[in-house]
Amino acid sequence: MSKIDNSAVLSICKTVLVCGLVLYVGTIIYFNDSKCSSSDFFSPLKLTISPSNSQTNTLLSNDAKTNNATNISHLLFGLLGSEKAWHHRKSYVESWWRPNITKGYLLLDFPPKGDLLPWSINSPPYKISDDVPKLVEETKHVDPTVLRLVHGIMEVFREEHEGLRWLVMGDDDSVFFVDNMVDILAQYDHTKYYYFGGHSEFILSNYWYSFNQGFGGAGFILSYPLAKALANNMMSCLKRYAHLKAADRTTMTCIADIGVNLSPLQGIHQIDLRGDLSGFLSSHPKSLLMSLHHFDMVEPIFPSLDRAHSGFHLLNAANYDQSRMLQQTICHKRSNNWTFSVSWGYSAHIYEKIMPRSWIQNPIETFKTWNKSPNPPHYMFDVRSPSLDPCEAPHVFFFKSVEKTPRNEILTTYTRGWPRGIGACLSSGNYSAEYVSEIHVYSPATKRIEIDRCECCDVIHEAGSNKAEIKYRECLMDEIIA
Repeated sequence: MSKIDNSAVLSICKTVLVCGLVLYVGTIIYFNDSKCSSSDFFSPLKLTISPSNSQTNTLLSNDAKTNNATNISHLLFGLLGSEKAWHHRKSYVESWWRPNITKGYLLLDFPPKGDLLPWSINSPPYKISDDVPKLVEETKHVDPTVLRLVHGIMEVFREEHEGLRWLVMGDDDSVFFVDNMVDILAQYDHTKYYYFGGHSEFILSNYWYSFNQGFGGAGFILSYPLAKALANNMMSCLKRYAHLKAADRTTMTCIADIGVNLSPLQGIHQIDLRGDLSGFLSSHPKSLLMSLHHFDMVEPIFPSLDRAHSGFHLLNAANYDQSRMLQQTICHKRSNNWTFSVSWGYSAHIYEKIMPRSWIQNPIETFKTWNKSPNPPHYMFDVRSPSLDPCEAPHVFFFKSVEKTPRNEILTTYTRGWPRGIGACLSSGNYSAEYVSEIHVYSPATKRIEIDRCECCDVIHEAGSNKAEIKYRECLMDEIIA
């Protein structure tokens, strides 16, 4: 073979060797890249520039959260009750409990008997609390009732674990809005330590017990890692704080010793109030409604119904849209100088004057303090006094019915509670609303979870008609509700 032939062969061999080496190294890098999978390799859609590692991790994280979002199956409820009270309180719980869907237990002090048997399939399954006298002897606790309530957290926790993320403890005279609860908890990392709850509305209750505790009747919520830590430390803590005579404070103190403090949520309502709650419920704070406690301690929230039926009636609206429950929406009929305020699913008010939201959002003090309290401050929120001035006193309407329309809207209807009977607001032009007997409110069928701002609305009303229509809409960019 000639020198020329030898040189050509040598050149070809070098080229093949280099190409093979490049292909080998490229293959190693490609298949060791954590972003590549078999489906990526064979998909022509993946032949675009890949994002950075940090971008890819973020996308995967977001996908994981989306595909594994918190839902009702991730919540476990522990409801503390007594056999004696359950006879009249079970209707409160059955108004929101969903058999075979909601998970949890009712902890009773004694086995049910009499008309409680056979046990209702619409009630939570019950369990009897552990031997309280034995626990008192072991812990030397000064209050058996407090011990039973706090120890109940561990008793509920030990029953179920798989797939659960949040433990919700509450009383049997509370109404819970579970869909809202799920939507709020979905915003938090359930693998971390969280202790959610609400303050008392009565300022002295917080002063007497603690401004840092979640009032347990209305419900407090523990992430499962925190619930586990608390359960593991339960007996030690009950011994350590055997002198405390308040269950909620004991719970808060035990949790504080783990290194966790309360994260307050406005939608959890202890209802440390008395009497007529309509003023409070008609001006709910701008947050998702999660619970209403102390149904026994206030008048029925709907004047034409008793307490039991009031709970079912309220949940009838909630079953259509929990995200708007009690959310206050305000709009005006300027040709009449009227202001409308709607507490969705509960009430509607007409004022015979153009009123700003800053004034109407303060609840009318139709209610009384939890205990006698002669000197203010009484509440953890601003209030306005009831008035007989026709320019300040509203015409009051209450929720009557709800339905879905063919146009995919939700129609809630509100009917007059009683004649106002104090004349018209003359300074606004003598446009009396006394003849209006019914208000129809049309709202979107879609959820409205992120309440960064209230909704706005438009009023449709023909002069002399006894019906008014209100249509919800998103507020304009800089719209002033006044």
